Amino acid sequence: MHNHEALALSAALLAAAGDLTQRINDGVVARGFEVRPAHGFAFTRLAPAGATVTELGVHLGVTKQAASQLVEELVRKGYVERRPHPEDARARLIVLTERGWECTRAAEEAAAEAVRAWAAVLGEAEVRVLRDQLSRIAPDGPVRPTW
Repeated sequence: MHNHEALALSAALLAAAGDLTQRINDGVVARGFEVRPAHGFAFTRLAPAGATVTELGVHLGVTKQAASQLVEELVRKGYVERRPHPEDARARLIVLTERGWECTRAAEEAAAEAVRAWAAVLGEAEVRVLRDQLSRIAPDGPVRPTW
């Protein structure tokens, strides 16, 4: 692949990822949630069983202080709560509240809408092929913003 082709592919993937992030966030906001994209990236780490502030910071690629500020904002908005950590008395576990889970479900709906728009252009079979091919090259690890 020539450099200009690689650059065009890189630009298209980055534009698609940015557009997808924005569509999901817009869809969540339209459903009545006051969030920004960084919140969604945090929710992906918190959704399974919660996380400490340190774990959340590692997931997002930010300092513990930045993660603490994000958690404080999410607590104020009612999306997460702090609970005693079941294994470490010094740590707090940050978990989604019912409102946080509702927001997560709204994000899933918005993501499905965005992908349906792709299917309208490419066809469902091509979107499945795209998903499968991207899954082969996407790195394992957290889905997080590039700050």
